[in-house]
Amino acid sequence: MTTPATTDYFGLTIPLMHLMGVIPESIGPGHARTRLPWREDLTNSRGDIHGGTLMSVLDFTLSAAARGGDPELGMATIDMTTSFMSPGNSDLVIEARCLRLGTSIAFCEGEILNAEGQIVAKASATFKVIKRRPGSD
Repeated sequence: MTTPATTDYFGLTIPLMHLMGVIPESIGPGHARTRLPWREDLTNSRGDIHGGTLMSVLDFTLSAAARGGDPELGMATIDMTTSFMSPGNSDLVIEARCLRLGTSIAFCEGEILNAEGQIVAKASATFKVIKRRPGSD
């Protein structure tokens, strides 16, 4: 099995996001936006994007909002609560905001919207802030 080529995910290389086809759209202080095109290989038995995929994309996009594009910051998920509100059966947009970024903890929230702008899922997460050291990966 070969590892797929990776792309730039707001300054990071994340093979899983590449495998899922996540498209990074925008990032700035306290916010991030990504897109997930619908693909059959991401679906469950009903043809909707699998909940595990939705949670993974939310986790990445919320943590990106906490980083806000700062290459000195890393995030480790402490917890995440997700509510699924409707099926993800179209291309999706993921929007995330950092509500508070402290020296050691970040609090974020976000949602996934379908092609009609309806909420598919909503999440809140807490992250441990990890300062990257020069020369570390």
